Amino acid sequence: MASYSSRVRSDIGRWLQAGLIDAPTADALTRDIEANERKSLSFGTILAMMAALLFGAAILLFVASNWDAIPRLVRVAALFAVILAGYVGGALLKMRDHAAIGEALWIVAAAAFGGSIALIGQMYHLTGDEASAIVTWGIGTALAAVALRSNPLTVAAVGISVAWLFVREFDFYNRTEFPNFFVIMAPVLFVISFWTRSQPARHLIILSVIFYIAVRGMDHNTLLLAIPLVVVSALLFAVAIFAAEPVDRILQLGGRLPLHALIGFLTGLAMIQFELGDHSTFNGGFAIASVVALAGIAAAIMLGGRESRGLRWVAYAGFAFELAIIYVVTLQSMLDTAGFFLAAAVLFGILALVIIRVEKRMKAPEGAAA
Repeated sequence: MASYSSRVRSDIGRWLQAGLIDAPTADALTRDIEANERKSLSFGTILAMMAALLFGAAILLFVASNWDAIPRLVRVAALFAVILAGYVGGALLKMRDHAAIGEALWIVAAAAFGGSIALIGQMYHLTGDEASAIVTWGIGTALAAVALRSNPLTVAAVGISVAWLFVREFDFYNRTEFPNFFVIMAPVLFVISFWTRSQPARHLIILSVIFYIAVRGMDHNTLLLAIPLVVVSALLFAVAIFAAEPVDRILQLGGRLPLHALIGFLTGLAMIQFELGDHSTFNGGFAIASVVALAGIAAAIMLGGRESRGLRWVAYAGFAFELAIIYVVTLQSMLDTAGFFLAAAVLFGILALVIIRVEKRMKAPEGAAA
């Protein structure tokens, strides 16, 4: 399949032959495509990043294998040599217009920094737990991202912070309190992402904040967190739809704020439904939440589905989830196993028809859709 830039170049040539644009306009459009194409990820860049991640994983595994045969000072010196070579070598390569390889070396250096924390702590029996080491690793990677203005290092720092949140929340290291430090980490990394021009990091941060609220709600005060999440997400969706250009100019999310807002909206409602859906405490609250969810899904598709296939698929997934949870809470006591399969077939058939009709409507021209 041809790339987006190749298809646009072909369209420009067709427009020029048809007389829709003149030669200077065609040249200006072609130059703009070439300028922006350099900023996109090429296949070579992706391979370089994958190689860097694999090499970094090899370093971490080598550290974890416990080098009994190598003197301590040699181990430490080797790790610091890898860190220095990665950052300095990456900077030199980037200045010589080898950006992909330079960024890959920075990822290797960041991985080596994490490995050095683990090794030095192990060798010298330093106090502290693994979660604290992950925080130190993330802070060091974030500082490197700021100093080098690196997009991949920013994404790596966000990924490390999410890993720390996951480790602390799910009690891998005997946590004693909820990891509320993430409330500070997330906005700091979000600000850093503007300096490093890292749009992927901003997307990951928003999703991680939704994840944080969800696990925080499971830990304590579900409704007190879920209801504000639903309200704020709905407001953000409305703002992102009706004031799309100024909002995206500020947040620079590539027009994907409605998608994130819908995910937050559905996550909050799922939290409410799980809280209110117990048979022993079933009341009208669950029904209200279900109606709000279905109405929100329909509104999201109508308002933002034409511009975003991703938003439509999230809405479809949310619709399927709503059908399933409504059945589980309200109908399972009235249906036996055979009835369940029949109901599932009917529900999936309805879902398929809805998706087909919506997709046809979204693909129709503006005039025909009206």
